[in-house]
Amino acid sequence: MHYPPVGQESFGHSRECFGQVLGWLEGPDAAALSHAELEDQLDSRGRELLRRMFQDHLSLRAVTETRLDEVLDAQARAHGAVEAGHRRPLATVFGEVEVTRLAYRRRGSRNLYPADAALNLPAERHSHGLRRLAAAEAARGSFEEAAAALERATGQRLGKRQVEALTDRAAVDVEAFYATRTHPAGDEGAEGDVLVISADGKGIVMRPDALRPATAKAAATATGKLQSRLSKGEKRNRKRLAEVGAVYDLTPVARTPADVLSTKTGDAPPPAPKAGNKWVTASVVDDAATVIASVFDEAERRDPNRERRWVALVDGNNHQITRIEAEAEARGVDVAVVVDLIHVLEYLWGAAWCFHPEADPAAQAWVHDRALAVLDGNARDVAAGIRRRATTTRLNKQKRAKADACAKYLTNKADYLNYPTALAEGWPVASGVIEGTCRYLIADRMDITGARWSVNGAEAVLKLRALRANNDFDAYWTFHLNNERHRIHQTRYAEETIPTAA
Repeated sequence: MHYPPVGQESFGHSRECFGQVLGWLEGPDAAALSHAELEDQLDSRGRELLRRMFQDHLSLRAVTETRLDEVLDAQARAHGAVEAGHRRPLATVFGEVEVTRLAYRRRGSRNLYPADAALNLPAERHSHGLRRLAAAEAARGSFEEAAAALERATGQRLGKRQVEALTDRAAVDVEAFYATRTHPAGDEGAEGDVLVISADGKGIVMRPDALRPATAKAAATATGKLQSRLSKGEKRNRKRLAEVGAVYDLTPVARTPADVLSTKTGDAPPPAPKAGNKWVTASVVDDAATVIASVFDEAERRDPNRERRWVALVDGNNHQITRIEAEAEARGVDVAVVVDLIHVLEYLWGAAWCFHPEADPAAQAWVHDRALAVLDGNARDVAAGIRRRATTTRLNKQKRAKADACAKYLTNKADYLNYPTALAEGWPVASGVIEGTCRYLIADRMDITGARWSVNGAEAVLKLRALRANNDFDAYWTFHLNNERHRIHQTRYAEETIPTAA
């Protein structure tokens, strides 16, 4: 659709459209509508009015664009030939418009368009406004749902692959944003707060070409039980692990083992430490070492002078513990590593069913007593007692498997089960924050039934959901648009300086 240059009557198309809307509102057709029908009509007509206003403004810019005396490209070569009337389409949140501008030409080189830089036009056809909407909607629901939401909001019809591509593009600067972010005032937590870091991993079902080599090999050799869907356990070879990290401030609350495992009914629950200023990150591309390094970067940003107590709360994964300790040593930070009590309880319950029949109430008391002993700092004694009972009751290898697994876990993790110190100092002992982070960042969005992810698509959505969780999306978007201006426009000019009319 070509628009003629605007002459003396600027915004003539807009004025005409506005008059048409007013005339319709004053007429009998509008008077016969219900309020809901009136809303629908005004939404459509109003969007067209805004589109024409946008177009008329661009047309005004076209006829008032000043020819520049000198335009140098990145190689400092002059583009001396100037040609008017170069047009390009732009799909906006109001509808499609056309941008007309001067082209500065040089034989054998790409044209330069200083007006494009002034408008910070995207490389693709879709505007930054559409990209932002695509990013917001794709972070909430499926790409199909995002496309439908975009059409409802803007009238623009985009395909699933277009929405996915716009989402990928929207997330390209997230790592750079956090790498260059400064420490804001008021983000250091209250005096005496503990600085807590945590990490975990969760699998995402991927497309076959997006699996890591070992997983792809296992998937290729697996034989499915059913033709139309994956059965229980078969998704294991269809997933790629996403690493998740979190940093938060926590006001210490000293407690006793009895406070943690209170069995009283009717009383208010005992106080527990409350997390605040939570920051999260996740990646399906980067390994645990890289994600944990970014978690330490955020922790150092909050406590650059190492004035606070650092605590790492983990689920017992050996690799994560190793990476946390290696990162702490490399940075010269003293970090107390605490293994999550919830995982200890899971192992204890597994052991309990080795000694008690299913649904036996005595199993609950057995787990409670041993959990209290672990909280009192007696993990190795509990492990020894479990092994002894499994032996004295003559359980066979299969029957005692979970009891042995529990005893092994308690023994191997005993150095990280210093709960007496953690409770006395008011540190957290349960990994609810990182578990909730995994649920929000991954399970609530990535586990949509039937979803199979590409690496780029999964990474983009994870980054965008993390931005939302951190309340950083608006600040990030400003950063992203500045980077887009530099990438697409400034780098094409000498000394990365876009020429403007004097």
